[in-house]
Amino acid sequence: MNLKIQTVHFDADSKLLEFIEKKVEKLNQFHDRITTVDVYLKLDNIVHTIKDKIAEIKVSIPRHEFFVKQSSKSFEESFDLAMDSLIIQIKRKKERQAA
Repeated sequence: MNLKIQTVHFDADSKLLEFIEKKVEKLNQFHDRITTVDVYLKLDNIVHTIKDKIAEIKVSIPRHEFFVKQSSKSFEESFDLAMDSLIIQIKRKKERQAA
C-alpha cells in the first residue's frame, strides 16, 4: 500500500503524520488489495478567524476508488470521521462482491 499525505496552506507536524499513518495501516484488515491511499489535509476559511480542518481520503483498489471528505475543528477528528465513513464504504463494497 502506497500512502501519500498532502497538506494545503500549512505544514503538518510529525505527531499528526504519525497519527494518520497508524490509522491508515488498519485499512488492510478491511481490504487486502488496497494499492494507494491519498490523504489531503486542508484549512478552510483562511480569511476568517475560524478555521475548519478538512480531511479528504482517497483509497484505490483494482477497478474501484473510494473517496471521503470530512471537516471539523481538528484534523484528528476530521480524519477519524472520514476513516469511519471510508471503512463503511469498503465493507459495503466487499459485501456486494461476495453476494
